[in-house]
Order: sequence, then structure tokens, then C-alpha cells
Amino acid sequence: MTRLTSKKASILESAAILFAQKGFKETSMSEVSKSSGVAKGTIFYHFKSKEGLLLAILEDLKTKVLDAFDSFYQDQDFPSGLAMVEGAIAFYMNLFTQLEDRFLVLHRHVSYELAFANSTCRKYMEAMYDCFVDIFERAIRQGQADGSIIQLPPKKTALILHTMVDGLVRLDTYQLYEASCLYEELQELCRRMLANTASAE
Repeated sequence: MTRLTSKKASILESAAILFAQKGFKETSMSEVSKSSGVAKGTIFYHFKSKEGLLLAILEDLKTKVLDAFDSFYQDQDFPSGLAMVEGAIAFYMNLFTQLEDRFLVLHRHVSYELAFANSTCRKYMEAMYDCFVDIFERAIRQGQADGSIIQLPPKKTALILHTMVDGLVRLDTYQLYEASCLYEELQELCRRMLANTASAE
């Protein structure tokens, strides 16, 4: 993975916060320059345009998401697929807490507009969402193999799980409801929905 220079990292961090808080269209490059302490000319040198800056933020988030989930697979040892589902939910919500501004940029409509028109942006978005769904699908397949999860279509079930978790995160993103208040209920609901009670001891 290419390491960002300190200036580029500062620009991305400032722009992500501003785009998250104010919106992409409402944020000027002068504001990004002032917030990051980097001259506007230097920002354009690195990112060419405001759209290029948004694309770089999404690319950076994609890299962070893929690295984080690689670590999740490597660092954890779950006793069952059902436990892995629960771990994946916890990890997803914790990742949102760590990268809240980036997730808000991801959730803004402008990111999907750009993905519709820009194939590179679409590739980044697809890579992130494929990763989100894949972690649930892998857990479901493991659970069906070890008997802890009932037989359901793994891909479709993973998409439903991701929709539930991501929907809860979006409530938090838009400051409608604090996601952590529903964490235990979400875990319990997913456990009841997936658990293979016939094989439980």
C-alpha cells in the first residue's frame, strides 16, 4: 500500500471532515486549504480537481476498509460461524466509530452520483460493499458447515445482514438515533434469525 505524504494526508483528513459536515458541494477548496494548512495550488497539484479529491477520499476509505477486514480474519479465532457473525457486526460498528467522517462521505448522495458517472469511483465503491457483504457471507458459510447456522442462501442472507447493520449505522450517521443503543438488540435479533437451534446442545 502506498503511504500518503503528510501534506496529502492532511488534505484528505481536512476535506473528509468538511465534506462530511458541510457536504461536498457546499465546501469550497479555499476552506479545505485553510483547514489543512496547505496552499490551494498544492491541493490542485495533488488532486487536480475537487472531484479528484472526493475520489481520493473514497480510495483511502476503500484501502482502510480492506486492510481492516483482512486483519479481522487473521486476528480472530471464532468457535463457530454464528460467533463470527456476531464478531463481524461488532467489528463493523467499531470501524464506523473509527472512521465516522469517512463513512459519512461514503453515505452522502454525491458519492453515488460520482460512482454512476465515474468508473474508478464505482470500482472503489463496489470493492467496499463487496468486502462488507463478504465478511457476513464467509461467516454464514462457516456456520452452515459447523452446524451453528440454519441453511439459508448465504449471499442473500449476507446482503440482508449488511443492510440491517449499515442501516443502523446510517441512523447514527444522520444523527437520527445513536447506533450503540440498539447494538445488543441487533446482536440478539441476528442470533435468533440465524441460530440452528436443532443442533444446539
